[in-house]
Amino acid sequence: MFDAFQQQLANNGFTPQEITQLSDSAQFIELPTRHILLHQGEVACEIHFLIEGICHSAYLTDKGKEFSKEFYWENDWIIGFESLIKQQPSPYLLESLTPCSILSLPIETLRVWREEKHSIYLKLLETQLMYKENKERFMLLYSPEERYELFCQHYPELLKRLNDYQIAAYLGITPISLSRIKNRQ
Repeated sequence: MFDAFQQQLANNGFTPQEITQLSDSAQFIELPTRHILLHQGEVACEIHFLIEGICHSAYLTDKGKEFSKEFYWENDWIIGFESLIKQQPSPYLLESLTPCSILSLPIETLRVWREEKHSIYLKLLETQLMYKENKERFMLLYSPEERYELFCQHYPELLKRLNDYQIAAYLGITPISLSRIKNRQ
């Protein structure tokens, strides 16, 4: 379990000392499908590294609508930086979509690293920023058809693990639009 975690950290430029620090403060947990890790409006007390499985975050409106924020799968960090920085409740829900193996770290550790401008915090922040920029570019520069093609090319294993509703949410389109795109191909 820790091997994948440590390898991912090494791949992202973490030093052996930083990897040891993170591993020593991590707790391994296994979650069933549809387990809520964080309720919208709840203050996060942990950050997560996803070893196996798929998680999803979504904004829930007062009118009963759900807007997909993000999907997370193997080797992803799940960190709510806005809540951490502003020290406020999470604006979204976080849940497992499949059985998951997760390493959980206390958010307090991250807060200390943030205050100290610790290299681990800076690397986590940089990783998240690059991911967000890539997702923004993906959503802004490509048509829905192109997004679907890129999704199929880059994440073929997810096509088998997510349903069409979930894939459409990731692509920022409706399930009906996804169905039309698939029928044209």
